[in-house]
Amino acid sequence: MGKSIRIAYGEALNEIAEYNDKLVVCDADLGHATMTNIFAEKHPDRFFNFGIAECNLVAEATGMAHAGLVPFVSTFALFGAGRAYEIIRNSVCYVNANVKFALTHSGLCVGEDGGSHQAIEDLALMRVLPHMTILVPCDYEQTKKCVKAAAEIDGPVYIRVARPVVDEITTAETPFEVGKAQVMKDGTDVCLMATGLMVGTALKAAEMLEAEGISCAVINHHTIKPLDAEIVRKYHEKCKGIVACEEHSIYGGLGSAIAEVIAGVPGGKFAQVGVMDKFGKSGTPDALFEAYGLTAEHMVEEAKKFL
Repeated sequence: MGKSIRIAYGEALNEIAEYNDKLVVCDADLGHATMTNIFAEKHPDRFFNFGIAECNLVAEATGMAHAGLVPFVSTFALFGAGRAYEIIRNSVCYVNANVKFALTHSGLCVGEDGGSHQAIEDLALMRVLPHMTILVPCDYEQTKKCVKAAAEIDGPVYIRVARPVVDEITTAETPFEVGKAQVMKDGTDVCLMATGLMVGTALKAAEMLEAEGISCAVINHHTIKPLDAEIVRKYHEKCKGIVACEEHSIYGGLGSAIAEVIAGVPGGKFAQVGVMDKFGKSGTPDALFEAYGLTAEHMVEEAKKFL
């Protein structure tokens, strides 16, 4: 049975608040969508709603960080990563301020809200900023771990929080370490390196490949920055090819990070399943994933090209 990643975020904030009295939460009048309302109901004195004013939201959170608090900033990914970008760059990352960004409604999974609200470039924007750590959880339990890890990091962190209810593919006992990718399934022929919602899809693709006698590894890159370069090199050498799978533009996200690691390696074989330099459009998440090729079938197709 699936659980909501957004709800995991709100619940994790409440759990952290029990032992960290420095935690505060800031939102842009979207608490019932970002699920920060879960925190606001229990800790109204530590919740701040700045309205539809994302630049002010980030600037004020930065002041809170300088005062010794640990602010979590939440709004939709498009508005937080896009509209407030200059403030994130100069006020937060430039001085390595201890501000956490847990931005929701990223990627095509926003669905019927349409291309104007579907952030398919947020990882690229955040990845290029010095000092920024980037986490992309794949399910409910991993979201909680990402939020709790972010609270302990001294410096800016971006957590990409997906909108939908998703299948549980990790447990509370599954090991988690920032910067260390997870081997969800080992294999020797091809390797699917996925992040976020695409991890579950990659596991389905691996089952399809195994049914045809093709050994397929699946790696969960819950940390995009710092990327686990060691595991990329290991499976690039071990397998006949790597397919990067992400609900993000093929430019600047997980695929680009992997390509940077294996650039110049002789005999390198690499492919991408992602948003192919297009904006999103309105539709159900399932219909959009099908239209944009973010499916297990497309992963299988790309993987087979290596064999």
